[in-house]
Amino acid sequence: MAKDDYYELLGVDKGADADAMKKAYRKKAVQYHPDKNPGNKEAEEMFKKVSHAYEVLSDAEKRAAYDRYGPAAFEGGGGVPRGPGGMGGFPGGGGFHDPRDIFSQVFGQQGGGLGDIFGEMFGGGGGDGRDGADLRYDLEITLEDAARGVEKEISFRKAMACERCDGSGAEPGSKRVTCPTCRGHGQIRRSGGIITFTQTCPTCGGAGTKIEKPCTQCRGEGRVAKNTKLNVRIPPGVDTGSRLRSGGNGEAGMAGGQPGDLYIVLSVKEHELFERQGDDLFCEIPIKFTIATLGGTIEVPTLFGKASLKIPAGTPSGTTFRLRDKGMPSLRGGRQGDQLVRVHVEVPQSLTSEQKRILEEFARVSGDANEPTSKSFFEKAKKFF
Repeated sequence: MAKDDYYELLGVDKGADADAMKKAYRKKAVQYHPDKNPGNKEAEEMFKKVSHAYEVLSDAEKRAAYDRYGPAAFEGGGGVPRGPGGMGGFPGGGGFHDPRDIFSQVFGQQGGGLGDIFGEMFGGGGGDGRDGADLRYDLEITLEDAARGVEKEISFRKAMACERCDGSGAEPGSKRVTCPTCRGHGQIRRSGGIITFTQTCPTCGGAGTKIEKPCTQCRGEGRVAKNTKLNVRIPPGVDTGSRLRSGGNGEAGMAGGQPGDLYIVLSVKEHELFERQGDDLFCEIPIKFTIATLGGTIEVPTLFGKASLKIPAGTPSGTTFRLRDKGMPSLRGGRQGDQLVRVHVEVPQSLTSEQKRILEEFARVSGDANEPTSKSFFEKAKKFF
């Protein structure tokens, strides 16, 4: 690992800020995470490398040391404790632990744990590492629901506060005691060659205390996975990609940590009649050629009932009319969109003898036999003859 360039591992420039660094690490961590690459030793090794690189470059003091001395700043000196789950630490004296710890800090959850219920994360957690992760729920609704607003009941599985210990992680009657590793400070100091690093205590996670006797139901985590239901109110005007945030309805925190949030990501089904264009709706409606010729009034379907549309005499096929305020409500509270109606003139496929006789008489009176095309078209096209 000492020969690797940490910036190249993350795919960022040396001048990258903290947000760019975090975004790059998220992408790499998801790509190489062991849960997504079971049995792939190369992916596991890359996951360790990018996690180590992020651990260094995300800390201003460590980054400055790396920029000045390179990987040599983290070689030699000091033992390396083993991380959770029996995974070994990284080479060198930095004392870094299981890369999944870093994954948890960036994504707000333990890699491969309960936070993977919905697959895609929004980056909850944080604090002292005990806060719950944010969750994502994908919900499909109809265009009618999006226009009027609707309340939906959703069901999903998530980590919830343990009932036996009330989310504390401690067996009833047990208590929290001072952490023997950090002696209540929540941090430990470790020598990394010429530099001394301060890091979060791996035993208590920065809390300064540990559980004397872990809860037998949740094994000290303070939460268990359960199925739950939630009523979600969807406002009028939402569209595909709209996100609704339900505060505190994400993963429960560990050992009394703050819960994450739930994000409901919406997608709107395609409609068999209407096409959405922003806040406007578009539809095509066939009309009789007699209505197009003589004019008249037709009934047009909308998402809010029927509307009357006046067709002027002599309306050509393909004409578009606008019905004001018959489109989608504005999610931002502005004016409601319109409905655009394009009419197509239907040509009858079969005629009765009486209909045919009347049309032939109309054609004779109109002189259609002598001028089968309009005069305006003939004037434009005659130069080609």
